[in-house]
Order: sequence, then structure tokens, then C-alpha cells
Amino acid sequence: MIRFENVTKSFGKREILKGVNLEIERGKTTVIFGVSGGGKSTIIKHIVGLLKPDHGTITVDGVRVDNADETTLRAIRTKVGFLFQSGALFDSMNISENVAFPMREHQKLTPKELEYKIDEKLTMVGLDPAIVKSLYPEELSGGMRKRVGLARTLALEPEVILYDEPTSGLDPVTSDFITQMINGLRNDIGMTSVLISHDIAESFKAGDNYAMLFDGVIVEAGDKEAFKNSSNAVVQQFIHARAEGPIAFH
Repeated sequence: MIRFENVTKSFGKREILKGVNLEIERGKTTVIFGVSGGGKSTIIKHIVGLLKPDHGTITVDGVRVDNADETTLRAIRTKVGFLFQSGALFDSMNISENVAFPMREHQKLTPKELEYKIDEKLTMVGLDPAIVKSLYPEELSGGMRKRVGLARTLALEPEVILYDEPTSGLDPVTSDFITQMINGLRNDIGMTSVLISHDIAESFKAGDNYAMLFDGVIVEAGDKEAFKNSSNAVVQQFIHARAEGPIAFH
């Protein structure tokens, strides 16, 4: 579904991606691990053309996005949903307006159709439309805001969802709920998902495939068992040290 080939990216003199090669399988959940500031967010921003690589190619569903024009990128972005870490809701809009926003931008719906889809997407993420639609983001908990963000991401019924730290800052119950939702989307409708995460426990509940980004390259990629049993020292140190605190790789 998504392929990176020898992708490099620098910001000024700082080289973030040094030749990333990665394949994201259709209908599966792929988790990308890595240290903070190591380039994980940079990878997923390239998928929707928010960033352009210095070198290399990126394809989404067979279409190159690294050199795509705005018309092509607009089409790609209707296929790819992006759930930001904070939820990135519009503070000046209520929940109904937040969820409706992408549908107003990209679809021609009657008021009745729009209202139905808003209710449908909020229900999908475990929220009662009658209770939350008129509320504003500041009136919701962090977990509820993230769910609203996911409802908005689902509004255009994308083929791919990119998750930026989907369980960060959430309590264990809400984290588990988000993980179950990611699994449900894969199992029920064959959603392709890409997660970047530090949450080892939840990620191992959700992922089908895993990749480790270190020093600008993917140093390991494979399914859960292959990843857990990797002989790569960076992978093993990341898996076993996360519970104990920050990692200083040797």
C-alpha cells in the first residue's frame, strides 16, 4: 500500500532520514518504533505530502507522492487519514462542526446526510452523539478529544490511517479502547494503519508488522515474532528498556 525507497530528509545541516526503505502492507497495522526526535513523525508526514524528501521515492497505492502536484496530493489525502497526537481539533468549533469539517470540504452532502454521518462516526468511536455534539474540545477529556479526532479522521472513510502516538498521555483503560478500535477497523473493514509509538505494550496488541527507525534508517522490520526475537541490539534494547526509562543506545 505504501513504499519508501531510499528516502532521505534533512532540516538544515541535520540529516533526519538517511535512506529509509519501508513497505506498509495493505490491510495490516504497521508500528514504527524509534527514539524521540529520531524521525518517526517525519516518515508519516511524507506519506501525505506534508514534507517532501530530498531524495528517494514514496508511493501510496501505486501513486508517487514525493513529486506529486497539489491536485494529486488532494486525491491522496482523501484516501489517507491522519490522527495527530493531540487530536488537533478546532477549538472554535463544537464537536459536530469538527467532525463535519472534512466532509464539508470534500463532499456534497445534504444537511440530513451530513448529520447522519456525524452521528455514525461518533458512534463508531464509542461516543454518544446526543451528549457530545454540542460540546467544545475544552469540555472533553484527553481521551474523548482523541476519539473525536479519530471520528473526524474516519469522516471521509479513508483507506489508510496514520496514528501519531495514539495512546500517548491516556489512562490504561482509554489506551486499551483506542487499541481495540484500531484492531476493529482492521478486522471489520480491512483498514491499513500506520502507528508511531513509544507504547510497547499497547503496540504489541495492535500491530501486525513492526519497524525500528534508528539513526535515520530502518534497522529491523518484520512481524511480531520476528521483531521480538530480533538479534539486533538496538531493537532488543528498545523493547526491554522502555519500561525502565530513556534509552542511551551504545
